[in-house]
Amino acid sequence: MRIHHLNCGTMAPVGKRLMEGAGAPWQRGRLICHCLLVDTGTRLLLVDTGFGLRDIADPVARIGRPLKLLLNPRFAESEAAVRQVQALGYDPADVTDIVLTHHDHDHVGGVDDFPNARLHVHAIEAESIRAQLTLHDKVRYSGQPELMGRREGDRWSEYSIGGDQWFGFRAVRQLHGLPEEIAIIPLPGHSRGHVGVVIDTGGIGRRRWLVHAGDAFMHPDEMLTDPRCPLVFKVFQSLVQADATSRLYNAQQLRELATRDDVEVINSHNPYYWDRAHATARSVEVGAQ
Repeated sequence: MRIHHLNCGTMAPVGKRLMEGAGAPWQRGRLICHCLLVDTGTRLLLVDTGFGLRDIADPVARIGRPLKLLLNPRFAESEAAVRQVQALGYDPADVTDIVLTHHDHDHVGGVDDFPNARLHVHAIEAESIRAQLTLHDKVRYSGQPELMGRREGDRWSEYSIGGDQWFGFRAVRQLHGLPEEIAIIPLPGHSRGHVGVVIDTGGIGRRRWLVHAGDAFMHPDEMLTDPRCPLVFKVFQSLVQADATSRLYNAQQLRELATRDDVEVINSHNPYYWDRAHATARSVEVGAQ
């Protein structure tokens, strides 16, 4: 199995000191869209897609002017998942699957660049997209019903609650057509159908399991035994969350998981995890040791 850590969308919002604890409040910070490209030997899959070519071509139409001004995405074509897949020597047409932590646009913007891929989505997230019962949902899932319509059928798989236990997490689900080393765990809170993606890398001992927790937490210090979180991320999470109780509960579950030597927990937007993966050359091949 080969796992590549991709940054599929650099963002530079104002407030560096508020996000990083250094620099000035008016300076721009650094956030990313941390995605994974996983080559299992029989399947080629992405965990989230970040921003895509359509976002780069017309960002205002795709994400709206307010979000563009707030997040200040770089929108570099070289960061699009499809271009990074090509740069790694793969054919984008060979991407068989995309496992989505949730359906915020900065996680699904590149889906249309992989028209052959099957999407794997939690059923609660899919129902939230269909129903859009609140104004928050209407804004959050703008354009998502059309995306679903283009994929529903043999390129769309939904997963309901249920499944096995895994390190205290309930309802671990294997994914249609994917090897048993890939699974999802429900992590509701940020959105109602948010999931984490669990990858059994086959290693023995340290870092056997890689857990992509999406937006279930925002800052590495939230995973400390005595958790801390910069105020700007606390406010952001409170503003966008679908369920505060579930979010805080799952953050605690992830915190306990992160204390294990055989588990590595990462999230979507803090560059710490992407920087660490590349510094330790853990973006290539993993397996039995």
